[in-house]
Amino acid sequence: MKRLAPCLAVALTLATFAGCAGSPKADFYTLSAEAPRERASGGAPVSVVVGPVIMPELVDRPQIVFRDGTNHVNIDEFARWAEPLKSQIPRVVVADLTRLLSNSRVSTSLAVGEPPAAWRVRLDVQSFDVSLGDAATVDVLWSVWPPGKAPPVTGHTIAREPCTGAGRDAAVVAWSRALATVSVAIAAAIRPSPAVD
Repeated sequence: MKRLAPCLAVALTLATFAGCAGSPKADFYTLSAEAPRERASGGAPVSVVVGPVIMPELVDRPQIVFRDGTNHVNIDEFARWAEPLKSQIPRVVVADLTRLLSNSRVSTSLAVGEPPAAWRVRLDVQSFDVSLGDAATVDVLWSVWPPGKAPPVTGHTIAREPCTGAGRDAAVVAWSRALATVSVAIAAAIRPSPAVD
């Protein structure tokens, strides 16, 4: 009986590992910069600080949320963001604005020793939806605060980008392109009519 107990423990441990090995693994995704690059310098360099970003609670989670209909969503346990959207979205908008506003310093915070004369961008994401195989939609209220005491420029951009495939990868790329459309609108508020490719 004494020998049976260790053998049983080993068998249970092996069964547990075998069960874990057969479980599906999660895939992790990140958004990317998709804005076109500016062709030529469109004016004097500026400093731009992006943030904060407000997100709907529905999508402010590690799992990617896909819309299955008007009133139904799928919170996919096996499709996850590599970092929170509250971090990814400002990072991607920074990368997009860097492409659109050449020779400008764009970041999520002021550098040490840098004068506080920077444009400030705030984003209030109203929706961040996608239907697999169809399109991604990003609805953003944004504010651009110029340096000094000038009043802010506000805007509302709804960007809808088709998915080029039926899978998750295509959905994330479509979201990235939609955010690039938001960035183009913000760049135009900072530097009107930028020349882009």
